Amino acid sequence: MSAIEQNLQQVTARISATARECGRDPGEISLLAVSKTKSVEAIEEAIAAGQRAFGENYVQEGVEKIHYFQQRKFIPPLSWHFIGPLQSNKSRLVAEHFHWLHTLDRLQLAQRLNHQRPEESAPLNVLIQINISGEESKSGIMPDRLPELAAAVAELPRLRLRGLMAIPAVESDYQRQLAVFQRMASLFNGLRRQFPQADTLSLGMTGDMAAAIAAGSTLVRIGTAIFGARDYGAPTA
Repeated sequence: MSAIEQNLQQVTARISATARECGRDPGEISLLAVSKTKSVEAIEEAIAAGQRAFGENYVQEGVEKIHYFQQRKFIPPLSWHFIGPLQSNKSRLVAEHFHWLHTLDRLQLAQRLNHQRPEESAPLNVLIQINISGEESKSGIMPDRLPELAAAVAELPRLRLRGLMAIPAVESDYQRQLAVFQRMASLFNGLRRQFPQADTLSLGMTGDMAAAIAAGSTLVRIGTAIFGARDYGAPTA
């Protein structure tokens, strides 16, 4: 058994155990393997262990990986998620190649993606990013802007509004983590009342996964616990 396969088993077991402790069905929670800066060989190991959903932060790096794997017919098929800040001049690459965008934060970008999404492709699944901690250095919209943006995005035919995502300020205390995630869960529940198709709350990484699951996350983004420390010498395009 490879180290990555072992890590995936441990992460999956931790997700299941945490969900059961909270009275949740583990099947409600999806695992997104954050593969940014990781080699195709490492991703191949994860695929061999059964992982199918991968998250990339850098557009060009992600597109190169998608091209590498697209000739191989995996069952179930691979799902590629763009989870980094997206510049408008890179939007076409995301629209044409990825299945999900987690970081939608402005209507102009949504309109570009809608126009650029190929007609032969299924609509691009999008999550609106919330700046839940109010950090000036973080992407995402303030919570009070959510209703207006969500309503506009829901009208775009080549996009599919699936829910919300957040990257809160780093916090080591579990109760403080939980309080922030519960605010996100409240926003998500409000969104679902207006848009029943919204089914995804992308919250939680290696250091705060337990609190995210307790609050109601349906998708956790795990990189370090699966692949090990990241190589930040990789391209940042």
